[in-house]
Amino acid sequence: MSALTIRLPDDKYERLKELAKRRGTSLKRLIDEMATLIIAEFDAEARLQLRADRGLGQTQRGLSLLAKAKTG
Repeated sequence: MSALTIRLPDDKYERLKELAKRRGTSLKRLIDEMATLIIAEFDAEARLQLRADRGLGQTQRGLSLLAKAKTG
């Protein structure tokens, strides 16, 4: 496991401490959860971009598949 030191404005630090307290967790765990969510969001965006790239230039095929799905 690695250590990370970050500098935050005092007001932001206090707000994060309060948020952690209200959630019944530590500030360390709160930051870890936030990092996990951001990474998951990044990964999902990357997967969607790959899928979009695979579909470039295939507009007609996509529209015909949609039409086919509507009818049956």
